[in-house]
Amino acid sequence: MPPAHDKPALEDDLGDVLEKAVRHAALGLDAVAQQSGVDLGRIKDALDYRSELTVAELGALARLLRLNEVGLCALASERYPLPAATALPFCLHPLRMPFGVGVANAYLCTLPGCDSGVLFDTGASHAELHRAWPAKITRLDAVFVTHYEAEHIGGLGTVLQESELGHFYGPPTGRWALCRGVGEGQGVEVGGLTVTALHTPGHAPEHNCYRVERSGRAQAGQVLISGDLIFAGSLGGGYYCCQRQLMHARRVLDGLPGDTIIAPGHGPLTTAENERRFNPFLV
Repeated sequence: MPPAHDKPALEDDLGDVLEKAVRHAALGLDAVAQQSGVDLGRIKDALDYRSELTVAELGALARLLRLNEVGLCALASERYPLPAATALPFCLHPLRMPFGVGVANAYLCTLPGCDSGVLFDTGASHAELHRAWPAKITRLDAVFVTHYEAEHIGGLGTVLQESELGHFYGPPTGRWALCRGVGEGQGVEVGGLTVTALHTPGHAPEHNCYRVERSGRAQAGQVLISGDLIFAGSLGGGYYCCQRQLMHARRVLDGLPGDTIIAPGHGPLTTAENERRFNPFLV
């Protein structure tokens, strides 16, 4: 069954990607300008979302900062490609909720025809989660958390209370007594799905992605709930460690079939093959 595949705006534009890339390279802007040959003022304009960089300038920055030039140019022209919907043996429901000036995503995975599902993250608040909730899903089999930022766990306490689950799965932490910690490679069978944790610190010290498959049908299609690790056209900010963020993004992506749907914490759905081809960071 194909997932819902609406296409909200990308989480990051050219300025965001360049800012993250400069941080990864551990260079000052003066050094970036000198080594790339691109005027410092034009680089600052791009970082301030006033970019008029030429293809040649983008290419020079891509080479210096080790970015995918094709993807960087696509972002600059606001033509970053997104793939068509991919068939899945289960249903994927993106739950998009406003947070600040942007949008945070939670996801429900359900079997066709079922009124229960598995929830990944809970959004900025229970009220926003409730507004995004599909009416036909009336029960929860489990809750998984990618990481513990406000826009991803705002509704968690109320969800656990209302569902009477009494616990959730997430990266091990001493901050939540109700957390059943799952680490690298650990799997949980629930609601007809197999959920496998991938430990991916970088954006935050406690961060998991989850590979979701229909139990017994692993070859029929899968989803990566990527949290703030990988976005369509970018990565999450490496606030804990940008080197680890990049390392885990490449490691996780290398292990996925090309048709794997990537369901990020912000922005639109994409696929592993699409990000291998175009994501500026994942060269």
